[in-house]
Amino acid sequence: MHVTASGLRVVVATTTGAAMVICAGCGGGGSSSAGDSAGRKGNAAAARVLISPANGTAGVRPDDPVIVRSSGGRLADVVLDSGGRRVSGEFNPDHTQWQSKWTLQPGAKISVRASALNADGRPATAVSSFDTEKPAGTFKAAQDEILESRKGETYGVGLPLILNFDQPVRDRAAVEKSLQVIAEKPVLGAWHWFDDKQVIYRAKDYWPAHQKITLIAHLGGVKGGKGVYGAKDLVRTYKIGAAQISYLNIASHQMRVEWDGKTVRHVPISAGMGGSAEYTTTSGIHLNMEKDEDVVMTSPGRGPGDAGYYSELIHYAVRVSGAGEYLHQTPGDEGCLGNSNCSHGCIRQSATDAIWYYKHSQPGDPTDITGTDRQVEPDNGWSFYQMSWNKWLKGSALHHR
Repeated sequence: MHVTASGLRVVVATTTGAAMVICAGCGGGGSSSAGDSAGRKGNAAAARVLISPANGTAGVRPDDPVIVRSSGGRLADVVLDSGGRRVSGEFNPDHTQWQSKWTLQPGAKISVRASALNADGRPATAVSSFDTEKPAGTFKAAQDEILESRKGETYGVGLPLILNFDQPVRDRAAVEKSLQVIAEKPVLGAWHWFDDKQVIYRAKDYWPAHQKITLIAHLGGVKGGKGVYGAKDLVRTYKIGAAQISYLNIASHQMRVEWDGKTVRHVPISAGMGGSAEYTTTSGIHLNMEKDEDVVMTSPGRGPGDAGYYSELIHYAVRVSGAGEYLHQTPGDEGCLGNSNCSHGCIRQSATDAIWYYKHSQPGDPTDITGTDRQVEPDNGWSFYQMSWNKWLKGSALHHR
């Protein structure tokens, strides 16, 4: 993955798991040795491999890099094991130095094995085993609850990657650097912090359809604040399906659904009746979040007997905002559909259309609504595409670095 100076990330494709490990093979340590038969190959001086931290070191900071150097030869293989997880790294151009790319597991036993070859091809190996310090405190990341509850499903092209932290993150840049997004079809994207406990990744535009995306949060050992380090890594994969995008015009009471650029359905709808913000459907780019066959919808802030109170059992409901806007089956007469706006703010459809839409809806499908004077806020549910790209970048801890 390439990170530009501005903090933008162009996610790159990988075809095998080996792409996550820069190299693998025999190991090295604080000192090196050459094979007994190597002397018969030539007269070149033996290579020497040095590993830092040295063998037996205790109390190593988890965010200190592991550095392997070779003199008299080129490094061939480096294997770094951090508490049971493989940590990748990078060679310099002439393969005389290797440095770990990610942090180490805190409070763990770390082992390094490295090898180098001299000019005659004779190997030298070294090993190092050391301990990282146990931090005063740790923090953990968890995927957004809705996404976590729908693991394994197929997602839409607007899919956001959402991480929530159990402790406030003070060093946002360090945490953001540890977050790796890998896509089979690379696009430009960036992270955005809404506060110290949540960071969200979105593509500049939408993800290309029909691909796999992998999120690797290399958080184990990342310093999130004074004396506080990430407890462990987090890995999630996502399958992006068809580019299903719905376009709704509230003024004309119509919805058009596209699959991969082709219109597949026209749906007569009825939206919010207006008269107040509460009953006005929000315009803007929404993302489908979750869906339920049965949802009880009640008037916010009102109880039985209050003016304007309602409680309705709604079927085939697809949620598109945090405030509770849904696309769903109309609860009664279909006479408003395609003719007028009669709802409390949601989008009504016929039973046939609602069942069809419910069946095909994917989390992250864009739902683009126009025709009202009320705009959905970027932090209302998953409406992140309501924020301009330039403003989105300002929420990245790396953008101005």
